[in-house]
Amino acid sequence: MIELKAGAQALLFANPLPLRVTLRMPYHASIPANKEGRFDLHTTPGPKQINISGLDMGGTVTWAGVQPTDVTAVDDLSTGSFANIAHLADRTDFRFVCESVTNETVMDRLVSDCAMIFHLAAAVGVDLIIKSPVQTIETNVLGTEAVLRLARRYHKKVLIASTSEVYGKSDNHPYREDDDRVLGPTTRSRWAYAESKALDEFLALAYHKEYRIPVVIARLFNTVGPRQTGAYGMVIPRLAQQAVEGAPLTVYETGKQSRCFCDVRDVVPALIGISQCAAAEGEIFNIGSECEITILDLARRVLRLSGSASEIEFVPYERAYRSDFEDMSRRVPNIDRIRGLIGWEPKIPLDQTLEEVIAEFRARALKAKGPDPVRAAVVR
Repeated sequence: MIELKAGAQALLFANPLPLRVTLRMPYHASIPANKEGRFDLHTTPGPKQINISGLDMGGTVTWAGVQPTDVTAVDDLSTGSFANIAHLADRTDFRFVCESVTNETVMDRLVSDCAMIFHLAAAVGVDLIIKSPVQTIETNVLGTEAVLRLARRYHKKVLIASTSEVYGKSDNHPYREDDDRVLGPTTRSRWAYAESKALDEFLALAYHKEYRIPVVIARLFNTVGPRQTGAYGMVIPRLAQQAVEGAPLTVYETGKQSRCFCDVRDVVPALIGISQCAAAEGEIFNIGSECEITILDLARRVLRLSGSASEIEFVPYERAYRSDFEDMSRRVPNIDRIRGLIGWEPKIPLDQTLEEVIAEFRARALKAKGPDPVRAAVVR
Protein backbone atom coordinates (compact mmCIF):
# COMPACT_ATOMS: atom_id res chain seq x y z
CA MET A 1 0.00 0.00 0.00
CA ILE A 2 1.03 3.62 -0.50
CA GLU A 3 1.91 5.29 2.78
CA LEU A 4 0.46 8.59 3.93
CA LYS A 5 3.09 10.30 6.04
CA ALA A 6 2.34 11.75 9.45
CA GLY A 7 0.94 15.26 9.45
CA ALA A 8 -0.53 15.04 5.96
CA GLN A 9 -3.96 16.57 5.54
CA ALA A 10 -6.48 15.72 2.85
CA LEU A 11 -9.53 17.53 1.55
CA LEU A 12 -12.11 15.10 0.21
CA PHE A 13 -15.02 16.53 -1.76
CA ALA A 14 -16.96 13.34 -2.22
CA ASN A 15 -20.36 11.95 -3.03
CA PRO A 16 -20.55 9.09 -5.54
CA LEU A 17 -18.20 6.55 -3.95
CA PRO A 18 -19.13 4.01 -1.26
CA LEU A 19 -15.85 4.99 0.31
CA ARG A 20 -14.30 2.70 2.83
CA VAL A 21 -10.93 4.30 2.32
CA THR A 22 -7.48 3.55 3.63
CA LEU A 23 -5.51 6.72 2.92
CA ARG A 24 -1.77 6.19 2.61
CA MET A 25 -0.59 8.88 0.28
CA PRO A 26 2.11 11.47 0.82
CA TYR A 27 1.78 14.47 -1.46
CA HIS A 28 2.58 18.15 -1.54
CA ALA A 29 1.96 20.10 -4.72
CA SER A 30 5.15 22.16 -4.63
CA ILE A 31 7.73 19.38 -4.26
CA PRO A 32 9.10 16.76 -6.65
CA ALA A 33 8.60 13.05 -6.12
CA ASN A 34 11.44 10.85 -4.96
CA LYS A 35 12.81 7.92 -6.95
CA GLU A 36 9.84 5.78 -5.96
CA GLY A 37 7.41 8.46 -7.19
CA ARG A 38 6.32 9.37 -3.66
CA PHE A 39 6.36 12.63 -1.73
CA ASP A 40 7.69 13.12 1.78
CA LEU A 41 5.63 15.50 3.92
CA HIS A 42 8.03 15.18 6.85
CA THR A 43 10.62 17.34 5.09
CA THR A 44 8.24 19.65 3.29
CA PRO A 45 7.08 23.02 4.64
CA GLY A 46 3.54 24.21 4.02
CA PRO A 47 0.03 22.78 4.43
CA LYS A 48 -0.30 19.08 5.22
CA GLN A 49 -3.97 18.25 4.68
CA ILE A 50 -6.03 16.36 2.14
CA ASN A 51 -9.51 17.60 1.29
CA ILE A 52 -12.16 15.19 0.02
CA SER A 53 -15.62 16.08 -1.31
CA GLY A 54 -18.59 13.73 -1.40
CA LEU A 55 -19.42 10.83 0.94
CA ASP A 56 -22.39 8.98 -0.50
CA MET A 57 -21.75 5.30 -1.19
CA GLY A 58 -20.55 4.26 2.24
CA GLY A 59 -18.62 7.51 2.10
CA THR A 60 -16.29 6.82 4.95
CA VAL A 61 -12.63 7.39 5.43
CA THR A 62 -10.99 4.71 7.51
CA TRP A 63 -7.46 4.53 8.83
CA ALA A 64 -5.97 1.06 9.18
CA GLY A 65 -2.63 1.02 10.88
CA VAL A 66 -1.33 4.21 9.26
CA GLN A 67 0.44 7.16 10.80
CA PRO A 68 -1.69 10.17 11.86
CA THR A 69 -3.25 11.88 8.88
CA ASP A 70 -5.55 14.88 8.70
CA VAL A 71 -8.52 14.50 6.37
CA THR A 72 -11.31 17.00 5.85
CA ALA A 73 -14.45 15.66 4.16
CA VAL A 74 -17.00 18.04 2.61
CA ASP A 75 -20.50 16.89 1.70
CA ASP A 76 -23.92 18.53 1.76
CA LEU A 77 -25.52 15.12 2.45
CA SER A 78 -28.07 15.69 -0.31
CA THR A 79 -27.69 12.05 -1.38
CA GLY A 80 -25.42 10.78 1.38
CA SER A 81 -25.79 10.01 5.07
CA PHE A 82 -23.82 11.06 8.12
CA ALA A 83 -24.29 7.52 9.42
CA ASN A 84 -21.63 6.44 6.93
CA ILE A 85 -18.99 8.43 8.77
CA ALA A 86 -20.43 8.54 12.30
CA HIS A 87 -17.74 6.13 13.54
CA LEU A 88 -15.11 8.74 12.63
CA ALA A 89 -16.70 11.58 14.59
CA ASP A 90 -14.37 11.26 17.58
CA ARG A 91 -11.15 11.07 15.58
CA THR A 92 -8.81 14.03 15.94
CA ASP A 93 -7.37 13.47 12.46
CA PHE A 94 -10.74 13.63 10.67
CA ARG A 95 -13.02 16.61 10.16
CA PHE A 96 -16.41 16.66 8.47
CA VAL A 97 -17.91 19.84 6.99
CA CYS A 98 -21.59 19.68 6.00
CA GLU A 99 -21.54 22.14 3.13
CA SER A 100 -21.70 22.40 -0.65
CA VAL A 101 -18.45 22.72 -2.58
CA THR A 102 -20.00 25.75 -4.29
CA ASN A 103 -19.80 27.75 -1.04
CA GLU A 104 -16.66 29.68 -1.89
CA THR A 105 -16.26 31.28 1.54
CA VAL A 106 -16.02 27.91 3.26
CA MET A 107 -14.08 26.22 0.49
CA ASP A 108 -11.50 28.99 0.24
CA ARG A 109 -10.35 28.35 3.79
CA LEU A 110 -10.34 24.57 3.37
CA VAL A 111 -8.46 24.57 0.08
CA SER A 112 -5.90 27.08 1.31
CA ASP A 113 -5.00 24.73 4.17
CA CYS A 114 -4.80 21.50 2.18
CA ALA A 115 -2.08 19.73 0.23
CA MET A 116 -4.30 17.66 -2.08
CA ILE A 117 -7.91 17.71 -3.28
CA PHE A 118 -9.95 14.63 -4.17
CA HIS A 119 -13.02 16.01 -5.94
CA LEU A 120 -15.54 13.17 -5.90
CA ALA A 121 -18.69 15.24 -5.42
CA ALA A 122 -21.36 14.87 -8.10
CA ALA A 123 -25.05 14.34 -8.74
CA VAL A 124 -25.25 10.62 -9.43
CA GLY A 125 -27.75 7.85 -10.06
CA VAL A 126 -30.05 7.36 -13.03
CA ASP A 127 -33.16 8.19 -10.98
CA LEU A 128 -31.77 11.55 -9.88
CA ILE A 129 -30.49 12.37 -13.37
CA ILE A 130 -33.86 11.71 -14.99
CA LYS A 131 -35.96 13.48 -12.35
CA SER A 132 -33.67 16.44 -11.63
CA PRO A 133 -31.65 17.38 -14.72
CA VAL A 134 -31.08 20.97 -13.56
CA GLN A 135 -29.66 19.79 -10.24
CA THR A 136 -27.49 17.27 -12.09
CA ILE A 137 -25.96 19.82 -14.46
CA GLU A 138 -25.48 22.57 -11.89
CA THR A 139 -24.05 20.30 -9.20
CA ASN A 140 -21.52 18.73 -11.53
CA VAL A 141 -20.42 21.74 -13.57
CA LEU A 142 -20.59 24.52 -10.96
CA GLY A 143 -19.08 22.31 -8.27
CA THR A 144 -16.09 21.38 -10.40
CA GLU A 145 -15.64 24.98 -11.56
CA ALA A 146 -15.55 26.16 -7.93
CA VAL A 147 -12.98 23.54 -6.95
CA LEU A 148 -10.72 24.24 -9.93
CA ARG A 149 -10.90 27.99 -9.39
CA LEU A 150 -9.69 27.58 -5.81
CA ALA A 151 -7.08 25.03 -6.83
CA ARG A 152 -5.68 27.63 -9.20
CA ARG A 153 -5.74 30.34 -6.51
CA TYR A 154 -3.65 28.24 -4.13
CA HIS A 155 -1.97 25.97 -6.71
CA LYS A 156 -3.22 22.68 -5.32
CA LYS A 157 -3.24 19.33 -7.02
CA VAL A 158 -6.72 17.99 -7.86
CA LEU A 159 -8.03 14.55 -8.66
CA ILE A 160 -11.33 14.82 -10.55
CA ALA A 161 -13.67 11.84 -10.42
CA SER A 162 -15.40 11.39 -13.77
CA THR A 163 -17.49 8.54 -15.10
CA SER A 164 -17.80 5.86 -17.77
CA GLU A 165 -21.00 7.65 -18.76
CA VAL A 166 -18.93 10.06 -20.87
CA TYR A 167 -18.49 7.29 -23.46
CA GLY A 168 -22.22 7.42 -24.10
CA LYS A 169 -23.59 4.67 -26.32
CA SER A 170 -20.43 3.89 -28.25
CA ASP A 171 -20.10 0.24 -29.30
CA ASN A 172 -16.31 0.39 -29.37
CA HIS A 173 -15.60 -1.97 -26.45
CA PRO A 174 -13.57 -2.09 -24.35
CA TYR A 175 -13.46 1.69 -24.00
CA ARG A 176 -10.08 3.40 -24.22
CA GLU A 177 -9.56 6.85 -22.74
CA ASP A 178 -8.98 8.48 -26.14
CA ASP A 179 -11.94 6.83 -27.91
CA ASP A 180 -14.56 8.93 -29.68
CA ARG A 181 -17.75 9.54 -27.72
CA VAL A 182 -21.30 8.84 -28.96
CA LEU A 183 -24.09 10.68 -27.13
CA GLY A 184 -27.83 10.96 -27.62
CA PRO A 185 -29.83 14.14 -28.31
CA THR A 186 -30.01 17.00 -25.81
CA THR A 187 -33.79 16.58 -25.71
CA ARG A 188 -33.26 13.47 -23.57
CA SER A 189 -32.22 14.31 -20.02
CA ARG A 190 -30.58 10.87 -19.75
CA TRP A 191 -27.48 12.40 -21.34
CA ALA A 192 -27.25 15.42 -19.03
CA TYR A 193 -25.01 13.55 -16.59
CA ALA A 194 -22.61 12.33 -19.28
CA GLU A 195 -22.30 15.75 -20.86
CA SER A 196 -21.88 17.57 -17.55
CA LYS A 197 -19.08 15.21 -16.50
CA ALA A 198 -17.45 15.56 -19.92
CA LEU A 199 -17.52 19.32 -19.42
CA ASP A 200 -15.86 18.77 -16.04
CA GLU A 201 -13.07 16.93 -17.84
CA PHE A 202 -12.68 19.66 -20.48
CA LEU A 203 -12.52 22.31 -17.77
CA ALA A 204 -10.00 20.40 -15.66
CA LEU A 205 -7.73 19.79 -18.64
CA ALA A 206 -8.04 23.46 -19.64
CA TYR A 207 -6.91 24.53 -16.15
CA HIS A 208 -3.99 22.15 -16.47
CA LYS A 209 -2.94 23.41 -19.90
CA GLU A 210 -3.55 27.12 -19.37
CA TYR A 211 -2.72 27.58 -15.68
CA ARG A 212 -0.45 24.57 -15.09
CA ILE A 213 -2.65 23.25 -12.30
CA PRO A 214 -1.71 19.61 -11.57
CA VAL A 215 -4.88 17.70 -12.47
CA VAL A 216 -5.61 13.98 -12.78
CA ILE A 217 -8.93 12.59 -14.07
CA ALA A 218 -10.36 9.19 -13.12
CA ARG A 219 -13.21 7.67 -15.13
CA LEU A 220 -14.95 5.30 -12.74
CA PHE A 221 -16.86 2.23 -13.95
CA ASN A 222 -19.60 1.19 -11.50
CA THR A 223 -17.85 1.43 -8.15
CA VAL A 224 -19.66 -0.67 -5.56
CA GLY A 225 -19.42 -1.70 -1.92
CA PRO A 226 -21.16 -1.83 1.46
CA ARG A 227 -23.06 1.29 2.57
CA GLN A 228 -23.96 2.26 -0.97
CA THR A 229 -27.55 3.41 -1.25
CA GLY A 230 -29.93 2.06 -3.87
CA ALA A 231 -32.20 5.08 -3.57
CA TYR A 232 -30.93 6.75 -6.75
CA GLY A 233 -30.78 3.82 -9.13
CA MET A 234 -27.64 1.89 -8.08
CA VAL A 235 -28.37 -1.70 -9.03
CA ILE A 236 -26.41 -3.85 -6.55
CA PRO A 237 -27.78 -2.36 -3.31
CA ARG A 238 -31.27 -2.40 -4.80
CA LEU A 239 -31.09 -6.09 -5.72
CA ALA A 240 -29.45 -7.04 -2.42
CA GLN A 241 -32.10 -5.24 -0.39
CA GLN A 242 -34.92 -6.78 -2.40
CA ALA A 243 -33.44 -10.26 -1.93
CA VAL A 244 -33.08 -9.83 1.84
CA GLU A 245 -36.61 -8.46 2.18
CA GLY A 246 -38.09 -11.24 0.05
CA ALA A 247 -39.34 -8.78 -2.55
CA PRO A 248 -39.13 -9.39 -6.31
CA LEU A 249 -35.77 -8.43 -7.80
CA THR A 250 -36.46 -5.77 -10.43
CA VAL A 251 -34.52 -6.17 -13.67
CA TYR A 252 -35.07 -3.59 -16.38
CA GLU A 253 -36.08 -4.75 -19.86
CA THR A 254 -34.57 -8.20 -20.64
CA GLY A 255 -31.60 -7.83 -18.29
CA LYS A 256 -29.19 -8.58 -21.12
CA GLN A 257 -27.43 -5.23 -20.70
CA SER A 258 -24.03 -5.80 -19.08
CA ARG A 259 -21.77 -3.88 -16.71
CA CYS A 260 -18.42 -4.27 -14.94
CA PHE A 261 -18.49 -3.74 -11.17
CA CYS A 262 -15.41 -2.77 -9.16
CA ASP A 263 -15.12 -2.91 -5.37
CA VAL A 264 -14.38 0.41 -3.70
CA ARG A 265 -11.42 -1.17 -1.89
CA ASP A 266 -9.85 -1.73 -5.28
CA VAL A 267 -10.79 1.73 -6.56
CA VAL A 268 -9.25 3.69 -3.69
CA PRO A 269 -5.65 2.46 -4.24
CA ALA A 270 -6.07 3.36 -7.92
CA LEU A 271 -7.15 6.91 -7.07
CA ILE A 272 -4.32 7.33 -4.62
CA GLY A 273 -1.80 5.82 -6.99
CA ILE A 274 -2.51 8.14 -9.89
CA SER A 275 -2.90 11.15 -7.60
CA GLN A 276 0.70 10.90 -6.47
CA CYS A 277 2.24 9.98 -9.82
CA ALA A 278 3.74 12.98 -11.63
CA ALA A 279 3.39 11.23 -15.00
CA ALA A 280 -0.39 11.05 -14.48
CA GLU A 281 -0.90 14.81 -14.43
CA GLY A 282 -3.00 16.07 -17.31
CA GLU A 283 -4.15 12.53 -18.13
CA ILE A 284 -7.38 10.52 -17.96
CA PHE A 285 -7.57 6.99 -16.55
CA ASN A 286 -10.26 4.33 -16.72
CA ILE A 287 -10.71 2.67 -13.32
CA GLY A 288 -12.87 -0.42 -13.16
CA SER A 289 -13.11 -4.17 -13.46
CA GLU A 290 -12.73 -5.97 -16.78
CA CYS A 291 -15.12 -8.74 -15.66
CA GLU A 292 -18.43 -8.27 -17.46
CA ILE A 293 -21.79 -9.56 -16.23
CA THR A 294 -25.35 -9.09 -17.48
CA ILE A 295 -27.83 -7.56 -15.07
CA LEU A 296 -29.97 -10.70 -15.29
CA ASP A 297 -27.02 -12.87 -14.28
CA LEU A 298 -26.22 -10.38 -11.53
CA ALA A 299 -29.75 -10.77 -10.14
CA ARG A 300 -29.44 -14.56 -10.29
CA ARG A 301 -26.12 -14.38 -8.47
CA VAL A 302 -27.63 -12.21 -5.73
CA LEU A 303 -30.40 -14.77 -5.30
CA ARG A 304 -27.89 -17.62 -5.07
CA LEU A 305 -25.59 -15.87 -2.59
CA SER A 306 -28.45 -14.65 -0.40
CA GLY A 307 -30.44 -17.87 -0.48
CA SER A 308 -33.51 -15.76 -1.19
CA ALA A 309 -36.69 -17.27 -2.59
CA SER A 310 -37.57 -14.02 -4.35
CA GLU A 311 -38.53 -14.02 -8.00
CA ILE A 312 -37.12 -11.83 -10.75
CA GLU A 313 -39.50 -9.22 -12.13
CA PHE A 314 -38.77 -7.70 -15.54
CA VAL A 315 -39.69 -4.02 -15.71
CA PRO A 316 -39.77 -2.01 -18.97
CA TYR A 317 -37.81 1.22 -19.01
CA GLU A 318 -40.91 3.28 -19.72
CA ARG A 319 -42.34 2.11 -16.40
CA ALA A 320 -39.14 2.64 -14.45
CA TYR A 321 -38.18 5.98 -15.99
CA ARG A 322 -39.91 7.37 -19.09
CA SER A 323 -40.73 6.30 -22.63
CA ASP A 324 -37.73 7.98 -24.28
CA PHE A 325 -35.12 6.54 -21.88
CA GLU A 326 -31.97 5.20 -23.50
CA ASP A 327 -29.56 2.72 -21.94
CA MET A 328 -26.24 1.24 -23.04
CA SER A 329 -26.03 -2.47 -23.82
CA ARG A 330 -22.45 -2.76 -22.53
CA ARG A 331 -19.95 -0.76 -20.49
CA VAL A 332 -16.47 -2.33 -20.41
CA PRO A 333 -13.21 -0.46 -19.62
CA ASN A 334 -9.77 -0.89 -21.08
CA ILE A 335 -7.42 -0.37 -18.12
CA ASP A 336 -4.09 -0.75 -19.94
CA ARG A 337 -3.16 2.88 -19.26
CA ILE A 338 -3.38 2.73 -15.46
CA ARG A 339 -2.00 -0.80 -15.39
CA GLY A 340 1.00 0.31 -17.39
CA LEU A 341 1.66 3.42 -15.30
CA ILE A 342 1.25 2.19 -11.71
CA GLY A 343 0.62 -1.54 -12.12
CA TRP A 344 -2.95 -1.35 -10.80
CA GLU A 345 -5.68 -3.84 -11.48
CA PRO A 346 -8.69 -4.92 -9.39
CA LYS A 347 -8.36 -7.99 -7.19
CA ILE A 348 -11.59 -8.39 -5.20
CA PRO A 349 -14.05 -10.81 -6.87
CA LEU A 350 -17.63 -9.70 -7.42
CA ASP A 351 -19.02 -12.52 -5.25
CA GLN A 352 -17.11 -11.20 -2.23
CA THR A 353 -18.54 -7.72 -2.73
CA LEU A 354 -22.06 -9.08 -3.17
CA GLU A 355 -21.81 -11.23 -0.05
CA GLU A 356 -20.75 -8.23 2.03
CA VAL A 357 -23.50 -5.99 0.64
CA ILE A 358 -26.08 -8.71 1.30
CA ALA A 359 -24.73 -9.17 4.85
CA GLU A 360 -25.07 -5.45 5.47
CA PHE A 361 -28.72 -5.42 4.44
CA ARG A 362 -29.36 -8.47 6.62
CA ALA A 363 -27.82 -6.65 9.58
CA ARG A 364 -30.00 -3.62 8.88
CA ALA A 365 -33.10 -5.80 8.73
CA LEU A 366 -32.27 -7.45 12.06
CA LYS A 367 -31.61 -4.09 13.68
CA ALA A 368 -34.92 -2.74 12.40
CA LYS A 369 -36.77 -5.64 14.04
CA GLY A 370 -35.36 -4.72 17.44
CA PRO A 371 -33.91 -7.03 20.12
CA ASP A 372 -35.08 -10.59 20.60
CA PRO A 373 -37.93 -10.56 23.23
CA VAL A 374 -36.22 -13.22 25.38
CA ARG A 375 -32.87 -11.42 25.30
CA ALA A 376 -34.59 -8.13 26.05
CA ALA A 377 -36.16 -9.66 29.15
CA VAL A 378 -32.77 -10.87 30.35
CA VAL A 379 -31.29 -7.42 29.84
CA ARG A 380 -33.99 -5.81 31.94
